[in-house]
Amino acid sequence: MKLVADSGSTKTTWCLIDPVTRSIETSHTSGINPMYQDEDTIYRCLQSEFTLGVPAGTALYFYGAGCINDLVNDIIRKALGRHFHATAAVESDLMAAARSLCRNSEGIACILGTGSNSCYYDGNAIKRQVSPLGYMLGDEGSGAVIGRKFIADLLKNQLPETLGKKFFETNKLTPHAIMDHVYKKPFPNRFLAQFTEFIHDNLHEESMKKLVKNSFGEFFERNIRQYPEAQHLPLNFTGSVAFYFKSLLLEVASESGFGVGTITKSPMEGLINYHFDY
Repeated sequence: MKLVADSGSTKTTWCLIDPVTRSIETSHTSGINPMYQDEDTIYRCLQSEFTLGVPAGTALYFYGAGCINDLVNDIIRKALGRHFHATAAVESDLMAAARSLCRNSEGIACILGTGSNSCYYDGNAIKRQVSPLGYMLGDEGSGAVIGRKFIADLLKNQLPETLGKKFFETNKLTPHAIMDHVYKKPFPNRFLAQFTEFIHDNLHEESMKKLVKNSFGEFFERNIRQYPEAQHLPLNFTGSVAFYFKSLLLEVASESGFGVGTITKSPMEGLINYHFDY
């Protein structure tokens, strides 16, 4: 048996798979990110939210946002070890995207979800990566950055008055509450990313379409343009932002001179297939 976890900043999907029968059981918990959570916090999350029965001897594979080096990855290993009494292989969410989208072939793998990331993958390892830098300094094209730009425009009176009124009526928020969430409460990136749903619902507004297209343009120019291989390899995407804004993503990619291959909402289906075979 194998337990495969794909964790973003917002949620973690766990799949218990049997490579022999090819059966799958699924569970969900809150997002796990060792950049923001310590071992005890992650362990308590697993204790209270994880629902699957995992047989002894199950191999554990954890892919997650924030899993960027051995120091922070060890936080995940220790928390998983306490809960499952087993040693886990811990990889980045970018490796999850690469294995899911490209399997054992070379390609450009991209994440556009709450955060964003990208790499050149040679079919076995990530050979080149432009650092995403997080939603304050980078993460172009991500839900957090699109949401941050939207909120900034909203509170600076840069949007049509009718759209601003609709937002406040729909979300039952005040400017004070927004500022409190962003500057005083945990996971402001999750808070900001949630507004991509409102943006998507209002793409008929030119201001919303322009906001998303500009953010995607920044992703291509500041990240993808740095991979020489992107000139001849298609770009592959996973993540909710890429999936729900697919038409605009394809439009901006074409305008930027890039071809697009696969676009998936989540890397998990591809990861399951990968771990069935490898």
